[in-house]
Amino acid sequence: MKEQARQKIGALVDRFRENIDVYKRSAYKEAQVRREFIDPFFEALGWDVSNEQGFAEQYKEVVLEDTIKVGLSTRAPDYSFRIGSQRKFFVEAKKPAINIKEDVSPSYQLRRYAWSAKLPLSIVTDFEEFSVFNCQMKPNQNDKVGIGRIAYYTFDEYLDKFDEIYNVFSKEAVLKGSFDRYAQSTKGKKGTAEVDREFLKEIESWRELLAKNIALRNPDLSIYELNYAVQKLLDRLIFLRICEDRGIEHYGQLQTKAEAGDVYMHLLNHFRLAESKYDSGIFDFDTDMITPALMIDDKVLKTIIQSLYYPKSPYEFSVLGVEILGNVYEQFLGKVIRLTAGHQAKVETKPEVKKAGGVYYTPQYIVEYIVKNTVGKLIAGKTPEEIAHMKILDPACGSGSFLIGAYTYLLRYLLDWYTNNKPKKHKEAVFQVRENEWYLTTAEKKRILLNNIFGVDIDSQAVEVTKMSLLLKVLEHESRESIDQQAKLGLEGVLPNLGANIKCGNSLIGPDFYDMEQRTLFDEAEMRRINVFDWDDDVKGFGKIMKRGGFDCVIGNPPYVRIQRLSHDEIDYFFKNFEAAKKKVDISVLFIEKSLKLLNENGLAGFISTSQWISTDYGEGLRKILSKGYLEKMIDFGSLPVFHKVSTYPAIFILSNKEKKYLNYVKIQKRDLLNLKGIESPKPIKLFYKILAHDRWILGGFDLNRWIEKKNIMSEKLGTYGHFYIGALTGMDKVFVLKADNAEKYGLEKDILIPYAYRGEEIERYNEVSPNSVIIYPYKENEDGNAVLMQESELKKYKNVYRYLLKSKGELMRRKDSRKEYARGRNWYRFLRPGRFTYIKPEKLIIKGVAKDACVGLLEKNIAFNGANCPAFIIDRGNIYYLIGILNSKLITQYLRSVCPAKLQHYRRFNANNLNEIPIPTIDFSNPTEKEQHDKLVALVESMLELQKKYHEARMERDKELYERQVKIVDAQIDRLVYDLYGLREEEAKVVGEGSRGK
Repeated sequence: MKEQARQKIGALVDRFRENIDVYKRSAYKEAQVRREFIDPFFEALGWDVSNEQGFAEQYKEVVLEDTIKVGLSTRAPDYSFRIGSQRKFFVEAKKPAINIKEDVSPSYQLRRYAWSAKLPLSIVTDFEEFSVFNCQMKPNQNDKVGIGRIAYYTFDEYLDKFDEIYNVFSKEAVLKGSFDRYAQSTKGKKGTAEVDREFLKEIESWRELLAKNIALRNPDLSIYELNYAVQKLLDRLIFLRICEDRGIEHYGQLQTKAEAGDVYMHLLNHFRLAESKYDSGIFDFDTDMITPALMIDDKVLKTIIQSLYYPKSPYEFSVLGVEILGNVYEQFLGKVIRLTAGHQAKVETKPEVKKAGGVYYTPQYIVEYIVKNTVGKLIAGKTPEEIAHMKILDPACGSGSFLIGAYTYLLRYLLDWYTNNKPKKHKEAVFQVRENEWYLTTAEKKRILLNNIFGVDIDSQAVEVTKMSLLLKVLEHESRESIDQQAKLGLEGVLPNLGANIKCGNSLIGPDFYDMEQRTLFDEAEMRRINVFDWDDDVKGFGKIMKRGGFDCVIGNPPYVRIQRLSHDEIDYFFKNFEAAKKKVDISVLFIEKSLKLLNENGLAGFISTSQWISTDYGEGLRKILSKGYLEKMIDFGSLPVFHKVSTYPAIFILSNKEKKYLNYVKIQKRDLLNLKGIESPKPIKLFYKILAHDRWILGGFDLNRWIEKKNIMSEKLGTYGHFYIGALTGMDKVFVLKADNAEKYGLEKDILIPYAYRGEEIERYNEVSPNSVIIYPYKENEDGNAVLMQESELKKYKNVYRYLLKSKGELMRRKDSRKEYARGRNWYRFLRPGRFTYIKPEKLIIKGVAKDACVGLLEKNIAFNGANCPAFIIDRGNIYYLIGILNSKLITQYLRSVCPAKLQHYRRFNANNLNEIPIPTIDFSNPTEKEQHDKLVALVESMLELQKKYHEARMERDKELYERQVKIVDAQIDRLVYDLYGLREEEAKVVGEGSRGK
């Protein structure tokens, strides 16, 4: 195929060379060079330019655009090359009379198209010249012609450079990923800027301009009215500007209004005309009492509107997809306008967004996968009449990415159905554009949207953005002529009003929230923030759908918020109303439980959410629910960066209300699989629910407990050998805990100071912890070993300590335990948890709380500790060296990886609950073999402790290297012996070993 392509392109080159003078004349038109040279050139590269396969429009490999003028530019690029329905690159064609290498206009025009469509590479060609551009750099009207150009060929170089061209732009190369790899190699270079991030900066600057001016000129506006007004005005301007570039509105109408005096009055009149045409709610002044009465300076509006047009705007709105717009708005909604005491506007990041580290927009391939495996499965093989009854919901819809995905899937499926089922009989649903090419009518697109798509979000601005995004989707493939035709026929508004489909409220909290408190008056700001939602209300909720059994499909990306960030009333409500609400639960877990309640008995749910509930204490409630078999499939991404610049340990969950015998589990382990094909390709493993207990789920890998059960190995849980204890928790370490040398510098009395281990970095495997901090411990021991708080008169005997603490008395008295202050009055210097002297006196095991591997050290006698961060274990029986050898082994690291909550960069949280469950081989001391194994392990650990001590005391690098080698040898001997104790053969041990330590 490649050789044939070379020959065909060679023939085109020869023909062009022979008649070059004719082709370069101005009379030789663009349409001719496209037909005679550019089309055959790309057909030689394997592309079906003329659609000989007869695909419907949505499946064509190459979409050819008519050159419709919109303002100063054409409406769309000449060619769009696609795989499936995904654009890969644009080609802009020119006639050979134009000098592509020197003329700025063609390259700037192409770069605007491709950058706005978020395509990394695109081409300008007149066949005589072939220019490839990196389109990730923001276009600027003053750019020189060579900006972004990464390759340039003339026609007489095509054969010499054939491999370069074929290996990137042929269909074969695109299918094999060569194009994507080449594009990736140009990404992130100096000057590159993705369109969504740049447009976000733009609209954020517009928000600030509008907010400050509106607040200044309209002093009676409340903070809620100000946010509403700014958002509404921006939505209207962006919606109409996109319609202009799509050819639905006359180009430049907004610009004309900006050039007149009293700009806002002219805009209001324009908005009223738009409402009469679209009847969509975006421009509805019957419900909007705020924006018509605003005063806004002309200068502000002119600045914003002018930056929406060429030459100031680098954006080509005709190709700016609603998915890109959704990404922009998702980030945009992460900030809110605040009013100062002087009624000045200030834009700030929302507190919940700041705590969460930003807004996480769902990548498109995740949306496509979830929609395909929920909506796609439910509608497969069904007729339009059957699909009309299906209800699809996103209960936390944000900017609408999942609803756009679901709506797009429905549009494609139904267009295919009509096209393949005598389309001429369905004139109300489809119309013919040209031979073998059909589009859905506007009325059909409206019907599908109103019948099938539903959403809820707690943020009213997000609700408006979702509506706008869906309405822009309805307008795809529409033209001014098709819109005007509907108006002439006297049809209802072009667009549907989505007020009954997309609603504002708190999906997790119903009106019964206020039944919990016997109050008649509630704080208005708190009521707005909580924003209760009644699912069963026929008007305000979705009562009719719920009465019919619920939704057919629930999809989305629920917010990740730990409940400790919420009010106490909300926490109480969740614990009362959700079975999954346990301990420090994340509300994304509650959304999963809620989805099952919202689903009908045959429905499917699909979410991208954190997977940490699989192994955390707070996940116990959800595991108990799903252990019945409601989770059908899980795609686990581990710590891979699914979301930009953040790791939330996400996974895809597909659920239903029908009980399954097993879970289909897939683990994605490579970054290059973070695409639709990559997550679809791995074969799932079956994990049977009878094995998955609700206490901890071990998904894939080596299951130590099952191995022990299978081999009949006698073992006991670590928790039977002793106990993990919460040590001394001061409630304010910055006061009570000091470096030892600082305590000495302040002259603090030593009799009230105890060495204190509380930092994870102090703990090393097989090493005695020597803390360099001390804790002021204002307690004395009673006969039971309990810690009893000193009287203040006793504390005063330690003059320097008392004087030191007194400086912080006010702060110490304000300390809280959950909801209550606990150190008021005479007990102002008490601890949150004092621990016991019986915890301080004995030798202990201490475990690094957050680490990649199990890391267990020794804590000597008479050292206090903080068991909250680094669990400390006091043994009641057995040999402490035997236990430390088991716990530090590769095998136990692998076990803990499978049950402990994941943190960033392959770290794990090793908490007491998980550690207590570690199965420890039971030694039968009457059995000589087992006794020998035990004694050998103890001896090896003693050697290891001595080697570690020598290593840390060594002053010469050569000595350190010597001890380090010996440590590795002994460590390997311990691992082999531990494998023996658990009955693992060499080949089995090898598999476990490969999955542990340092990953």
